[in-house]
Amino acid sequence: MSLITRLLGVLLFSTLMMYSCSEVTETKRVLLAHTLPISHPVHKGMEVFAEEAERISGGKLSVKIFPDGQLGSEREVLELLQIGSISMTKVSAAAMSNFAPKYKVLGIPYIFRDHEHLFNVLEGPVGKELLQAGSEFLLQGLCFYDAGSRSFYTKEKPIVEPDDLNGMKIRVMNDQMSVSMVNALGGSATPMSYGELYTALQQGVVDGAENNPPSFVTSRHYEICKYYSLDEHSSLPDVLVIGTKFWNTLSPQQQEWLQQAADASVVAQKKFWKDNVDECMVILEDAGVEIIRPDKSKFAEKASIVKERFANDPEMTSLIERIEQQK
Repeated sequence: MSLITRLLGVLLFSTLMMYSCSEVTETKRVLLAHTLPISHPVHKGMEVFAEEAERISGGKLSVKIFPDGQLGSEREVLELLQIGSISMTKVSAAAMSNFAPKYKVLGIPYIFRDHEHLFNVLEGPVGKELLQAGSEFLLQGLCFYDAGSRSFYTKEKPIVEPDDLNGMKIRVMNDQMSVSMVNALGGSATPMSYGELYTALQQGVVDGAENNPPSFVTSRHYEICKYYSLDEHSSLPDVLVIGTKFWNTLSPQQQEWLQQAADASVVAQKKFWKDNVDECMVILEDAGVEIIRPDKSKFAEKASIVKERFANDPEMTSLIERIEQQK
């Protein structure tokens, strides 16, 4: 465990005690930390979660949200969940795959046929299995949030064909699947902290990155990158996660209340996401960003090597087959 995580753990223990002592004994305080700004549609989904938890429980559950990375990066906060210093977080499925390997299947390029297929999988048996997969690592999933599809944005030239990526340094998450995908398409994958990316783009450390429209807009990366190629190579969802150390302190009734609140927040968050994507595309066009809609089949064909690498992994092969068979 990193030094910063241990220090945060000490600070958060005192924070947790402060909040716990400020409430009457029948109110359970839930601390939820994440890295997104409050304008993001996923944060708004979590606000609904907090409201629903309090409403359903009749005030016996109280969720306090810490946005904007106030309590650490995705990985740091997940580690804080594992030791019980924080109750909950929201992270990308890619971050979860570093703890629970089954989540890797969600990052395989073009594994989902469309948005409907994505949520049929996430809300079906495979999705429920994945949410439970983190439990042995002290991280239990409650639900998946829509995080759209990730596409390339670049500074100097548009990405129209996969070959356009040749020799380009593309920032990716610190996730092996993302690295493999960009390298398979011909780019040079460059893992980097999201918080460092704006400056890295300015200084030419990287030539571009990949993300969904709301993140492209809220990060203001469109001020630097004027080409957005909607190849939609991956549809990694976000995951609302609760530490099992905290989960096990809850009564069955409290656990049920939190799950009901999570399920209700998913419905609201999907609408927030759709509305925000529409708004973001208008913002990008008004800012002079060129929107490219390439032939995705060319990207899918070249990226298929990533899926083939799991041919000798029976567990992953089974998950892939079940996802592809999902209607």
